[in-house]
This record gives sequence, C-alpha cells and structure tokens, in this order.
Amino acid sequence: MKAAIYTRYGPPEVVRIAEVPTPAPKDNEVLIRIHAATVSTGDWRLRSADVPRGFGLIIRLLFGITGPRQPVLGTELSGVVERIGKAVTRFKPGDEVFAFPGLKSRCHAEFRTMAETGNILPKPANLSHAQAAALAFGGTTALYFLRAQAALKPGDKLLILGASGAVGSAAVQIAKQLGAQVTGVSSGANLDLVRRLGADAVIDYTAQDFTKSPAQYDIIFDTVGATTYAKCQSVLAKNGRFLMAVAGLPETLGTLWPRPHGHKIKVGSGPERLSDLTMLADWATKGRYTPVIDSTYPLDQITAAYDRVETGHKRGSVVLTMADLASAQRSV
Repeated sequence: MKAAIYTRYGPPEVVRIAEVPTPAPKDNEVLIRIHAATVSTGDWRLRSADVPRGFGLIIRLLFGITGPRQPVLGTELSGVVERIGKAVTRFKPGDEVFAFPGLKSRCHAEFRTMAETGNILPKPANLSHAQAAALAFGGTTALYFLRAQAALKPGDKLLILGASGAVGSAAVQIAKQLGAQVTGVSSGANLDLVRRLGADAVIDYTAQDFTKSPAQYDIIFDTVGATTYAKCQSVLAKNGRFLMAVAGLPETLGTLWPRPHGHKIKVGSGPERLSDLTMLADWATKGRYTPVIDSTYPLDQITAAYDRVETGHKRGSVVLTMADLASAQRSV
C-alpha cells in the first residue's frame, strides 16, 4: 500500500510517499480502506518537532530522540471496512466507519487496522468521508476543554479565539449544544463562517482588541496560542476560566498557583474516548455538529497539505484523500 512516511524531523519535504506492507487484521481487528484523513496541527508538530516551549526534549523522549519511531502520521480517518478478523462481530466488510487512533497515528496511508473495541464507529450517513475524517480531533479537544476543564454550564459567556480553526469551529458548535453564549474571535474573512456555526457575536481581531472591551466572559478559550492570561484577565469574570489549547511548559507550571478573582488557568491534552466520539457522531447525525473542511489534497500532495496547515490560516481541517489517488483533485 501507499503511505506518507518520514524518517527525520523537519519541514514538509521530509515526508515522502512510499510502498509499505499492507497490515493484516488480527482476530479482533478490522482492516479499513482509508478514504480520507486529516493533516492536523498535531501532525505538523510531531513531524517538525516544533512544539511549545519546554516540551522539546519530552516529545523526543516519547516519539524518538533522533528520528520518529512511528514513520506514518495521521490521527483520524474515515473509510470502509475491507476485511475483518475471525473474532469480530461489530463490523462487516463494506461498512463505512470513522476512527480516531489519536497518538497511535498511521492514518496517512491507504489502509489501517483497528481493534473493533477501539475508537471506531459507523460513519454518520449524512457526512462525507472528508467530513467524517475531521470529526474527532477538533471535536474531542473542544469537548475536553469545555466540559472537563471549564465545567461549562448553560448561560456561561464564552469567548473563543481562533473560532474558525479545527478546534475553534468545533468549540463554537459544541458550546452552543451545551447552552453557552458564544463570542467568536477570528479574522474578518472568517466572520461569516463563525456566525453560520452558531456564534452569538463575532469579533474581527484585526480591527478590534477584545481585551479593551467592557464585556466580561466566564470562559476564554484560546484554541491557537494567540494570547496570554495576563492580557485577558481584565475581561475574565470573577471565578472565570482561561483555557489554553496550546501551552508551553512555563504556562503549564503556571497553573499551579492561585490567580486573582478566583480565576483558573487550564491546559492539557484531552483523552481519546469512544464515549466522546459517540456523542459527536450523534450530534453530526442530527445536524448539530458538522466539521469544517478547509481544503482537500490527494495523498501524493501531502507536502502541499502541510504547507497549508503551517500558514496558520486554515478554516477547519485540511483533509487527505486516499481513494482513487490518480483522479483526486484539490478543492477549497
């Protein structure tokens, strides 16, 4: 099978397409023919070893000191079950599924095996493979911060920075499902998108500094590493929560000491749980949550996909298409 592999850390050009063995499913596994996968900011950081301050050595200890132990990246996929192991009962060949291997990666390929009891579910019928492939990463990250870290409740006033990105666009939709009053911060070009996703109000960061506003927010969710608590504390309400999806080691350690006005700073990495995927799939099936697709690229144009991710201006997710590689075309 074809797969995008890298054997050293570096720019997009370190990734190349190679022929690698097609995995065979074990007794409790399914073999998925992948139709679509995403190239996420997480993939970019692992490929480049460009991580938030203080985590460089930790990342290399976990994923490879001089080069990656796992040469195939990609945390989420959508596709069709090709074969099943003899003990599998939940799926059959031909089933459309989506899956979230997360940090186990290996989605930038034509095939991947998954345990039937793993993070794999039937694909919502109303989503394309590209949309289903983008269901998990942004959605589970947003769920983790809004529910577990912020304990968001109906009526909370929430400000989302990077509201048009993969995590931000998911957070807008999920926060509305949870009953929040949502203000989305993005560039002027993306404000209409953020409104369509359900935001009650929008702010163009190129034209307005939200930190100078008289408004007060119960929760500020920085999905892209755009600001700091020090800059935002004046607009954070009493007992407010400041959420950082991108945080270095100093910021992480800084969560350990008390802040004024009962403020709390929250960082972390969300768990990869089937229950979260089930909730996201249910909302997607009911039309309450739809992943945003920035652009699609065939697998053999993966360097261009990485280039798009690294602009820092993508809307939602960048998707790779694996099926029918010869005829797949880029679309925006």
